[in-house]
Amino acid sequence: MGKKSKGSRKGKKAWRANISSADIEDFFEKSTKDALSGGSLSAVPNDSLFVVDKSRDLSVKRKIEKKREKVLYCDSILTKNPFVQAVPSSINKKTKKKLEEGSKAKETSEDGAKVGMFDIWSDKGENKSKKSKKSSKPSIIPAVEVEPSGCSFNPPHESHQDVLARAVAEEMQKVYRNELGPEPVPLTVTGEAISEEDMLFLDADNDTDDETNLDEMDEDDIEKRPLRTKRVTRVELNKRARNKEQRRKEAESKKLKGISKEIDSLPDILQEIAKEDEERQNRLIRRTIAKQERLKSCPPRLGRHKFEPPPVQVLLSEEITGSLRKLKGCCTLVKDRFKSLEKRGIIAPTAKKSRRK
Repeated sequence: MGKKSKGSRKGKKAWRANISSADIEDFFEKSTKDALSGGSLSAVPNDSLFVVDKSRDLSVKRKIEKKREKVLYCDSILTKNPFVQAVPSSINKKTKKKLEEGSKAKETSEDGAKVGMFDIWSDKGENKSKKSKKSSKPSIIPAVEVEPSGCSFNPPHESHQDVLARAVAEEMQKVYRNELGPEPVPLTVTGEAISEEDMLFLDADNDTDDETNLDEMDEDDIEKRPLRTKRVTRVELNKRARNKEQRRKEAESKKLKGISKEIDSLPDILQEIAKEDEERQNRLIRRTIAKQERLKSCPPRLGRHKFEPPPVQVLLSEEITGSLRKLKGCCTLVKDRFKSLEKRGIIAPTAKKSRRK
């Protein structure tokens, strides 16, 4: 059998010393705090404790607006350049079209009389939204050019001779340009083989040239030997400083004289500036007129090939018969229209192809 547990040595009177009084102390601390703060919160009504804040939080609203106004990086690059416009997305347009088609289908399905019926003469189905066509820049050159009267099948003598002289002058210009132009560089240069005796003479000349060069170099080296530098004294340094100061003062005086002369000649300078402005303006006007005249005669450069104007279609004096039945065949209408399109800059000029028989 085990030993009996020993009881407390203290008596019942000593038991009260072990009872904790923490809850009583907490109650007194809480009551003092409530008394200092103005009373306990349990007795205060809810309206005074809790208040609904109806004021708007501007900081949160600004953050939301900033996120909404955020632009993609690709769009921001395009918006920086005023000459580049962003391509609008077609997703919204497609969704709008689908919604409109769906609403129209519902309307027609609700109205039973309209289902399966379509009036071809009604104006309701017409698409009134006309597409805006970009007007291209009109050409200065007319679409149909009227040739001078000397090119007709029965021309007057004077006008025929004038047109014929112009055609001859154009052909002679082409001939002179080919004759007087620079000769092309040949791809291969023909030469003769050098014999062995000539090669020996050439080698001997090269050796003598090298020897003479060596002799000349030796003499030059002897002449260009570094000389002993002289020691500069304090007197020499002071003299150089005085000369330098004198040169500086002279330069300043010259500069002041030049400024005074320019001030005195201000009216002449203003007249020269006005004359230069007038000359520049006249030069600009001449350049614009020359550009317009050039555009009338030849189109702008569109491709690698230049526009070659067609030859003047004039009859020779022997070919003039005065009758359309005896008229010789001339250029066709297709060629004339094709050259007109090239001249107006609608089609890029192509290289002249020669037909091989």
